[in-house]
Amino acid sequence: MSWIQTYTAKQFFPLDARLDDIEIDDIAHGLSLQCRFNGHCRCFYSVAEHSVRVSHAVPTGHERWGLLHDAGEAYLSDLPRPIKQELPAFSEFEDRLLQIIAQRYSLPWPIPPEVLEADNRLLVTEARDLMGPPPASWGMEDVVPLAETIEPWSAAEAEQRFLARFRELGS
Repeated sequence: MSWIQTYTAKQFFPLDARLDDIEIDDIAHGLSLQCRFNGHCRCFYSVAEHSVRVSHAVPTGHERWGLLHDAGEAYLSDLPRPIKQELPAFSEFEDRLLQIIAQRYSLPWPIPPEVLEADNRLLVTEARDLMGPPPASWGMEDVVPLAETIEPWSAAEAEQRFLARFRELGS
């Protein structure tokens, strides 16, 4: 079986994605049910919520990429960074899928560095607010966390806010 069934009942080929099969409802729903940190945070915190927060943390003009920077995870799931770094083929599949998502939503390729910087700011903020004390350095001491404290949303709220943010930014 080389395909998955999506939330909107599409037959989706994650390793050979088709432009017309990318649906924002599938992305929002899938990401809202995926937990950051491979589920090892103190409470459920979705990739959809993370994405909404990144979209607010980027400079003006990069908000849509901030929202969709992890959209490929709705179809491929995610791997923790240390694993992903050891599996270059997975990163290639993910990049290929993100290129199709970028094309679908008229985003420039590659992902702008400002989005990756905001993603890292959210990562250290999430680690501070959602994880226990670190057993060792994450190697990100130069990244400044956001001032706000994260209070996680439910999966349903994260999905709704993701879709609302997508509409707000212009689909």
